[in-house]
Amino acid sequence: MQKRKLGNSNLEVSALGLGCMGLSHGYGPATDAGQAVSLIRAAVERGVTFFDTAEVYGPYLNEEVVGAALAPVRDQVVIATKFGFTFGDDNKQQILNSRPEHIRWAVEGSLKRLKTDVIDLLYQHRVDPDVPIEDVAGTVKDLIAEGKVKHFGLSEAGVQTIRRAYAVQPVTALQSEYSLWWREPEQEILPALEELGIGFVPFSPLGKGFLTGAIKDGATFGSDDFRSKVPRFSPEAIKANHALVDLLGQLAKDRGVTAAQVALAWLLAQRPWIVPIPGTTKVHRLEENLGAASIELSQTDLGRIAQALAEVRIQGDRYPAALQARVGR
Repeated sequence: MQKRKLGNSNLEVSALGLGCMGLSHGYGPATDAGQAVSLIRAAVERGVTFFDTAEVYGPYLNEEVVGAALAPVRDQVVIATKFGFTFGDDNKQQILNSRPEHIRWAVEGSLKRLKTDVIDLLYQHRVDPDVPIEDVAGTVKDLIAEGKVKHFGLSEAGVQTIRRAYAVQPVTALQSEYSLWWREPEQEILPALEELGIGFVPFSPLGKGFLTGAIKDGATFGSDDFRSKVPRFSPEAIKANHALVDLLGQLAKDRGVTAAQVALAWLLAQRPWIVPIPGTTKVHRLEENLGAASIELSQTDLGRIAQALAEVRIQGDRYPAALQARVGR
């Protein structure tokens, strides 16, 4: 597995990481803990060194699974987790909270669940409008000085927030959605990251499964599947957006690879400091995804993709309105 550095930092990780959220949260019932541990260890065996989790996934369950899976190889891997929420009395509400005292409380919990004495990369999960980002960055700076955290990251933050945070504590990585069907970061985010020397970690690099071609017209999702609430996965949007999958599938067929591999290879080709984190619950999908790291798209391939993208108008918002209001701040 090839390695990449996140921006100007010395944080080196595998070119593709593993997004662990779906093992415990967001896409239906949680995977059996033993199976989830096996999947994560299978990723380690195949060269993955970068694992992404968060306290909100579960809540808490995903960090426990990741901690159990990686404890035997802790010195060989990079673990990223996130703070930024409290969960109400029922553990289901997600209430923004990045107050300094809460960040410290969250980090202590994450350290225990992850079975480690240091978090390699700590993200603010979403910007909290009630807490100045300078206070957030300053708290993480103190945690770095104390040896509990190595690197500071932000998730779904806007450019001005990134700049303000960076002025207090250098930001190693931004994690936000980026894929062939969500390219908004190209407008302002990527140029700012390049200027500041910040790495980029795209989540949902396969469009929450859509870019694999596995989601067909007429697909439905259970009430415990996040996609049931996403406008982009309405029946009408799925039907309209299949034009992109069809074009992707044709290019993949010509290359003798899969649509998912083309989608991931396209992301890797955008910048040398981009590290996508596709998630899966299946070892054969893990192997398929990791195969993308060895696919080098030619300028002809990239030109065909650009032309195809210009011809397809993606329909449907990527988030319901309430969640969309939390991003880009």
